[in-house]
Amino acid sequence: MTLTLQEMSDRFEIQDLIVGYCYAVDTRDWDTLDRYFTDDAVIDYSEMVGVVGSLADIKAFLSASLTPILAFQHAVSTTQYQIAGDRAQTKTACYNPMTVSNGETTDTLVFGLWYHHDFVRTAQGWKISRLYEQKCYRMNVPDWLAAQLPA
Repeated sequence: MTLTLQEMSDRFEIQDLIVGYCYAVDTRDWDTLDRYFTDDAVIDYSEMVGVVGSLADIKAFLSASLTPILAFQHAVSTTQYQIAGDRAQTKTACYNPMTVSNGETTDTLVFGLWYHHDFVRTAQGWKISRLYEQKCYRMNVPDWLAAQLPA
């Protein structure tokens, strides 16, 4: 398959959005998320943490819920692209180790998941219109945290 320059540019711009989202979350820079999502975006974390909402809802959720997470680092790879004009969809593997503490113990756990993104080309460039996190695996999740997560 030969890609046109526009198709290559689209892929790079979309990949920058995926990575930018991860870096914003990893650095707890919630306001930076505004530059990656459309105003009406839906973010669906239902399989991972049981929450679905608008960008404003998710920013508030992340800010409040990530307190016991001492450190996390999203690593994304192997993205599949489907681009059709001004719309696109991707599926991306994400490996996310985290260090968590409940005040008594500190553990390092790993979430493996798939990011499913929908994108739309806007006057400001590509934006994420939908993000869905599909659970793949969990490793070393302490009981106190597992009790708070969907089965």
